[in-house]
Amino acid sequence: MKFLRSDYRKIQASLWVALLMIAIGAAALYYSHSARTRAELARDLVMAQRQESDGKLKQVRDEEIEIKQKSILFTRLQERGIIGPEQRLEWVELLKEIRDKRRLIDLQYEIAPQRLLDGNPTGSYAFHSSAMKLQFRLLHEEDLTRLIGDLRSQAKALIRVRSCDVARLPASADERSGRRANLSAECEIDWLTLREVSGK
Repeated sequence: MKFLRSDYRKIQASLWVALLMIAIGAAALYYSHSARTRAELARDLVMAQRQESDGKLKQVRDEEIEIKQKSILFTRLQERGIIGPEQRLEWVELLKEIRDKRRLIDLQYEIAPQRLLDGNPTGSYAFHSSAMKLQFRLLHEEDLTRLIGDLRSQAKALIRVRSCDVARLPASADERSGRRANLSAECEIDWLTLREVSGK
């Protein structure tokens, strides 16, 4: 079967319609692809914004929890008397109470002037330290651990033990009978308090 020029004229309109339909289909395909790409980009942008918002919300919640925890700790330290000016008179009274309660023999102490623990504080509060030298006599080693434990649980300061030297005393008739101390102890203790930095 031969395709003649007269046949071409008969189907020319149909060919133009077909080409137009192909062009319309290609345009529709391109538009739908472009719309899909734009929709995916918009979705990705929304997801990124949502993740950023979730991250900021989590950070705010974490900071809120941290602030609450620090506030509780600050209140506890304040109630214990650790925050604020040092209370040497109360420290001395506490030592006397512990001496009487634990029946410590010949308890002597010497407190050095208070000093700033960190030479260049950066925050609103800074730790201050008062060094104390303690000398006393013991019946046995457990008296020393009890003394330190009592100070740590009752003192209106944080207690940091720098050193403790214990030596056995020479035996005597009274000591063998249990009426005198068997050991001598010498300790260096830091009494730490937290105080607001002046001028801040």
